[in-house]
Amino acid sequence: MAPISTVPTGFESRRAATEYIENELTKRIMFLDGAMGTQIQELRLSEEDFRGDRFTDHTHDLKGNNDLLVLTQPKAIYQIHLNYLLAGADFVETNTFSGTTIAQADYGMESVVYELNKVATEIARDACVDMLKETPDRPRFVCGAIGPTNRTCSISPSVENPSFRNVTFDELVTAYTEQIRGLLDGGADVLLVETIFDTLNAKAALFAIDTLFDDGVYERLPVFVSGTIVDQSGRTLSGQTGEAFVTSVSHAEPLAIGLNCALGANQMRPFIQNISSFTAKNVICYPNAGLPNTFGEYDESPEAMAANVSVFAREGLVNILGGCCGTTPKHIKAIHDACKDFKPRVAGADIRKEKMILSGLEPLIYDKHTNFLNIGERCNVAGSRKFARHVINNEYEDALAIARTQVENGGQIIDINMDEGMLDGIAAMTKFLNLISTEPDVARVPIMVDSSNFNVVEAGLKCAQGKCIVNSISLKEGEEDFLRKARLVKRYGAAVVVMAFDEVGQAVDREYKFRVCERSYRLLVDKVGFNPNDIIFDPNILTICTGMEEHNNYGVEFIEATADIKAKLPGAKISGGVSNLSFSFRGKETIRQAMHSVFLYHAIKAGMDMGIVNPGFLTIYDEIPKDLLEICENALWNRDPESTEKLLEYAQTHGKDSVAKGEEEEWRSHSVTERLKHALVKGITKYVVEDTEEARLDKEKYPRPLNVIEGPLMDGMSVVGDLFGAGKMFLPQVIKSARVMKKAVAHLIPFMDQERIENLEKMGHAGDADDSDIYNGTVVIATVKGDVHDIGKNIVGVVLGCNNYKVVDLGVMTPCEKIIEAAIREKADVVGLSGLITPSLDEMIHVAKEMERAGLKTPLLIGGATTSKTHTAVKIAPRYTQPVIHCLDASRSVVVVSNLLDKGLRDDFVEEVVEEYDEIREDHYDSLKDRRYLSLEDARSKGHKIEWALPENLPPKPNMVGHKVYEDIDLNQVLPYIDWNPFFQVWQLRGKYPNRGYPKLFNDATVGEEARRIFDEAQVMLRDLINNHRIRASAIVSILPANAKGDDIVVYRDESRTEVAGVYYGLRQQAEKDKESNDPYMCLSDFIAPDSTGIPDYIGSIAASAGFGVDELARKYEADNDDYSAIMVKALADRFAEALTEKLHQDMRRELWGFAPNESLETQDLLSIKYQGIRPAPGYPSQPDHAEKSTMWKLGNIHETTGIELTESLMMHPGASVCALVFAHPKSSYFAVGKITREQIEDYASRKNTTVDEAETWLRPILSYDV
Repeated sequence: MAPISTVPTGFESRRAATEYIENELTKRIMFLDGAMGTQIQELRLSEEDFRGDRFTDHTHDLKGNNDLLVLTQPKAIYQIHLNYLLAGADFVETNTFSGTTIAQADYGMESVVYELNKVATEIARDACVDMLKETPDRPRFVCGAIGPTNRTCSISPSVENPSFRNVTFDELVTAYTEQIRGLLDGGADVLLVETIFDTLNAKAALFAIDTLFDDGVYERLPVFVSGTIVDQSGRTLSGQTGEAFVTSVSHAEPLAIGLNCALGANQMRPFIQNISSFTAKNVICYPNAGLPNTFGEYDESPEAMAANVSVFAREGLVNILGGCCGTTPKHIKAIHDACKDFKPRVAGADIRKEKMILSGLEPLIYDKHTNFLNIGERCNVAGSRKFARHVINNEYEDALAIARTQVENGGQIIDINMDEGMLDGIAAMTKFLNLISTEPDVARVPIMVDSSNFNVVEAGLKCAQGKCIVNSISLKEGEEDFLRKARLVKRYGAAVVVMAFDEVGQAVDREYKFRVCERSYRLLVDKVGFNPNDIIFDPNILTICTGMEEHNNYGVEFIEATADIKAKLPGAKISGGVSNLSFSFRGKETIRQAMHSVFLYHAIKAGMDMGIVNPGFLTIYDEIPKDLLEICENALWNRDPESTEKLLEYAQTHGKDSVAKGEEEEWRSHSVTERLKHALVKGITKYVVEDTEEARLDKEKYPRPLNVIEGPLMDGMSVVGDLFGAGKMFLPQVIKSARVMKKAVAHLIPFMDQERIENLEKMGHAGDADDSDIYNGTVVIATVKGDVHDIGKNIVGVVLGCNNYKVVDLGVMTPCEKIIEAAIREKADVVGLSGLITPSLDEMIHVAKEMERAGLKTPLLIGGATTSKTHTAVKIAPRYTQPVIHCLDASRSVVVVSNLLDKGLRDDFVEEVVEEYDEIREDHYDSLKDRRYLSLEDARSKGHKIEWALPENLPPKPNMVGHKVYEDIDLNQVLPYIDWNPFFQVWQLRGKYPNRGYPKLFNDATVGEEARRIFDEAQVMLRDLINNHRIRASAIVSILPANAKGDDIVVYRDESRTEVAGVYYGLRQQAEKDKESNDPYMCLSDFIAPDSTGIPDYIGSIAASAGFGVDELARKYEADNDDYSAIMVKALADRFAEALTEKLHQDMRRELWGFAPNESLETQDLLSIKYQGIRPAPGYPSQPDHAEKSTMWKLGNIHETTGIELTESLMMHPGASVCALVFAHPKSSYFAVGKITREQIEDYASRKNTTVDEAETWLRPILSYDV
């Protein structure tokens, strides 16, 4: 079907109209209309006017809903359009600024949104058609106006919950899609996404536009994009600079981009100039009529505004001009007349064709002249245990601190990965990126959204207003999957990392790497239309020196492939995970650092642009000991087959302590000039004050303190600059060097100040010296607002004063703003807050938040009778990024302040406090998790609710009802279902990443060889067990009629459901979940249709054993003193039992129950639980009560039919046995009941007709209380 296309009057086709606009913009400045709202206000419409005849009985007030007037006062809206066209406008905007379901919800008008947009466009179109009759040589056009909505996707409306959003990206896309459909069906010529205060909202609108066009339903139209700068900072409300905003939306390829609203022309000029110089697109600008007066009205006359706007035209900054708030047809006429004869802006070259441009709150521009880009790697749950722990424990403030540190340490891009089995990756990625957007220091840099789950990638992209990097996609799943993901990445406006994988596997050699990358490049550029500069290849940095000869050339292959890619795939960038190279030497940090630096030195020369790097794993190429450098060079270039052994030998003979000692003995013996230079290059702060002082005292060489800075310190920084420019030193190291410099200068400042004072005295101007110079520091103290207690505070003031600190005491009942003003005015070194009463604690939290918001860098001390270290650590410290320290008493305050102001002690002191407070917070939150529980009634009310009446939720009827017994099972049929990973765990053989799990375990440098040996021996025994029938297997499968009754599952004797055969009793989750979570409180009965529905349902079970004959064999081996074989036979029998259960469950799904007859999953998919339904076992997390096995045994007569018996402790015998309940419903899922309260235990015991003591005995591990 041909795309829907409304052809403008006077043109043969939609494309012809678009070409006319594009051509006109190169010839002349075109003009947009002015404010619709200003004209509507002049109509002085009443509530009745807004309602019209159609909405007289509407439940909401409608006055102020300007968009609705297209339905109730269409003639008035038509006349406004016509007036602007008569004034000289080429484009008129539809009256649809609030035309989304989100914005119209305030008026209860969501149901008319599509109609409203369609009609609004038709009215504007009618005005253009009529105007064309007056000026047939000058067509006029309709801009479909798409406003920002009244919600923001990047900012939380709740101060207390910064990760909360009152609208999601998906909700915005849905709302915008409906609006845009109306605009297109009404005949819009251009789509105008305008007044963008949050770029993420705009990206949602652009996403909706591209989806509609890409689906082929509508013919593409030009798109204009206009942001709004909120004040003279030049940033949007969501914090982006103009350049970052342009970067974030340019993927939509708008015909014009620019600014409107918020400011008058005078104030807007520098910002429109920035945008004009940063984009090759046409520039649109429609400012307000000056700034609003005290009544919110706009006073700038048409003549004055025209004069101000004409500057834009005269300087060649714009292609389209118009007006926003306060402008009228007279303003537009004046602007038209003043600017119509100026030439339009001529765009410069598109820098996106030569550079990769990314953005957070600020742009990051990368080209061939830029140094290597460091991608901070510590916000990765797979790569940082600390980060993973914080995220898993919901300690996002601490996780955020890691991100902040990454930026502070030189990370120009932050890699964020939430791929962890125990995490909801989508929720974690969403929450963390929402939090990052509230931290300007972190949010200013671009984000790399890193996940092997593309759903998680999308979740991340939906939270980032900047231009991100997606890490990663590949051809692993084929071209169709690759192209689908690539198109989505492009639609979200991100750059992309492409891994060198294809359908065959991972590319390891040079030719294979290039072949995969070239194929990917051609698909991205030719089929998707990707900008080559936004393509980043990761040609797989693989581990060298593993002891396997085929791995030795991996470094060479990467570097040579990098050179090929850079030479033959224009614009493409190269990245990689550098630490992969040295995995063989985990724990050998000296070796790893050297290997990384040697690798980067050569890879960067070959064209590597960026890398995921741990700054702590870098050393300077020229500082690597010559003998180690030679070994690393030979290892990298595969020039010496003995490299692995030589590296190991080096690590053993140059241990951590001996290296440090040797280095210290060597460089500490040099001259002070060389020592300072060495400290700067190596980033060593330990001796810098001592060495700086030694240099200062050398008056012959350095007569003045300034000479020390100008001499050895600047010499050292010059070396740093040279090394950085040569690619032998990296940004984090440069930052460390700068810190050394800062410390040395800080030591010299007092001496330079003293020199200054002495010079003033000689000149007779001693009074000009700052009196703060005589103090050790300045401390501002106050009792917080709402509290009048000050005795303790006064004592602190006296003690600090006696220790030569200047104390500024603000008294009692001190408002927050007064504290912050004083801290800034007095240039405070420390701020101290005091309070005695409990409400003071909340006020202290408020002060900490406001100090953070004000950008203060001053440490904060907390004291007073009601305060505590725990409260400070948990409630106050997380609100302020500077040190927050609890002071127990007045004497302690001196020690704390002294440590904070002593530049030699401060960092260690603060680090110690931070670590201690981290532990306090962790303990506190752990304790909270253990004692906060819902009542059983509340937990049940929040259970997993399935709408059973819906067709897709009706329980599947089984092909077999009853029992099926299996005897003397052929174990050959079971072999394909074996999961070997637990087998190796029996032998405590655990590989390390990337060689965890079977069969990759065999590649592990530590345990791989032993794992292979044991596996091979297991295969020999396995064949013997099967071929000689040394062990026997049997099983039973049951599918029985059942329904849920509350938390229990009632099992019936037969399909008549008149007689109860048994009951499986359930336990429900009670531990309180995160407040932001909507997850249900689960019980297994939730997955079975309740009896109240009248819907027949079923429950299955499996009992299987492969252990018959195992004990006899084991005893025989033990009698022969062959304990190894005894353990082996038991381990293999366990594997057979689990594999048999896996096979029987598959048979149930395919045949016996038959709800998945076409299932064709590989073994790994089965082990990964990619099938429908679950099979939890009694005694395990979803039903922790082993006693429930008794019901299963009774219902299936299992002992008699299979020989599998239950012991007194309800363990199964033979030991190699498995049992499970089977649930068929597609919405059933595994969960852990977790800790439960005594209330549930009592209820559970009552339902089971047993004692509370008996229930507690079986459920002791999950009790939330002591028995």
